[in-house]
Amino acid sequence: MSSTIESAEHKALRTAVAALGQRYGREYLARVAREGGHPDELWADAAKLGYLGVNLPEEHGGGGGGIAELAIVLEELGAAGCPLLMMVVSPAICGTVIARFGTDDQKRTWLPGLADGSRTMAFGITEPDAGSNSHRITTTARRDGDDWILTGRKVFISGVDIADATLIVGRTEDARTGRLKPCLFIVPRDTPGFGRSVIDMELQAAEKQFELTLDDVRLPASALVGDEDAGLLQLFAGLNPERIMTAAFAIGMGRYALARAIDYAKTRQVWKEPIGAHQAVAHPLAQAHIELELARLMTQKAAALYDAGDDMGAGEAANMAKYAAGEACVRAVDQSVHTLGGNGLTREYGLGSLITASRVARIAPVSREMILNFISHQTLGLPKSY
Repeated sequence: MSSTIESAEHKALRTAVAALGQRYGREYLARVAREGGHPDELWADAAKLGYLGVNLPEEHGGGGGGIAELAIVLEELGAAGCPLLMMVVSPAICGTVIARFGTDDQKRTWLPGLADGSRTMAFGITEPDAGSNSHRITTTARRDGDDWILTGRKVFISGVDIADATLIVGRTEDARTGRLKPCLFIVPRDTPGFGRSVIDMELQAAEKQFELTLDDVRLPASALVGDEDAGLLQLFAGLNPERIMTAAFAIGMGRYALARAIDYAKTRQVWKEPIGAHQAVAHPLAQAHIELELARLMTQKAAALYDAGDDMGAGEAANMAKYAAGEACVRAVDQSVHTLGGNGLTREYGLGSLITASRVARIAPVSREMILNFISHQTLGLPKSY
């Protein structure tokens, strides 16, 4: 089956997840965020129905599907106004990395809980001085007997307060070359020396952002995920799903905003006809819909390539999908707010806060400029400027 035409199973999954999303909706998520809580009820329901672990192996309690299925879940929850940001991190990045590269013991310890939602994991890569440049990561891991000692700082790490552990990207020294290479470590939340402080964000979301400090954090040998020498491969095995899921998150948000604007444009009457009859209102909404659909096509392609094991092809497509979805989301939200006029900025209609939220997909997990850099030199073969 071509990845551009959705299978009956995927359509059924969309319908089922959309029904769950409708039971909660945007008002639920907005209330949870206002009260400083977490969307525990929705998370538990999504887990119970098998949606959170749909991409994880069946032998460890998952659904045996792939990122394609997980992206559908997130997109449809987003389109209903209640996306779960921790899906990007816990099952998509951490679950995938452990399923692909973890030891049998790590898989047994973590995957069933990540699949049934009873455990969550955060992901720590971004640093204050490195930004999108993962080659500048300064969090280092050194051996001490059989243990590892981790030292460094991370910033903009989602959900550390609710996560049982954080998958930390550090760097170890290659014994042969002396160069630093990336490695992944599971750091349980209560590990001595592992500190966190909340970052005060303008963005109102249930998931808080944290700065982390790792002050000589001692970890057993079993905390290292995968092979010490395959760090980069393992890292991108997590980053490609992150980009695909961010694209799904953005498409869902754009669809939600657009649906509100379409409803409004059909019923709002200022002259004889509803405002949606005027092309100056209708055409930009049609354009936004087209852009979201195109972004979804690239997201489906990226997920299909990733699930087929084509890491290189998936890398290019995942970056393109994230770029396209981020742009489409920002434009859809902007046009939707504009369609509602003053009502677009009221709490009643719930679109104003999406102006801030929609920017996230342009900035994280990698900026649009770094994606353009990647496409420039990887796809087009142009020289690097950095």
